[in-house]
Amino acid sequence: MTKEELISKIAKEAEVTKVQANKAMSVFFDGVTSSLKKGKKVSFVGFGTFSLARRKARTGRNPQTGAPLHIAASKVPKFKAGKHLKDAVK
Repeated sequence: MTKEELISKIAKEAEVTKVQANKAMSVFFDGVTSSLKKGKKVSFVGFGTFSLARRKARTGRNPQTGAPLHIAASKVPKFKAGKHLKDAVK
């Protein structure tokens, strides 16, 4: 499902315009993003939890030359599915 398909589904199910559905999606994404930037988890009971994971610095290899290169430490978003979501897709 694409973002556009989801916006259409939200508009139809919630009986709102696509513009309003798109605005709601944007606010949702911005809320999740800003919470993760602050280091906070975002939990939806039964659906899942968005959180940050830390990756340590490490040495990698350039796939073209094989030369070693340094990969800096970073923070990456992760998602852990909740029980209801896991059960729904079984």
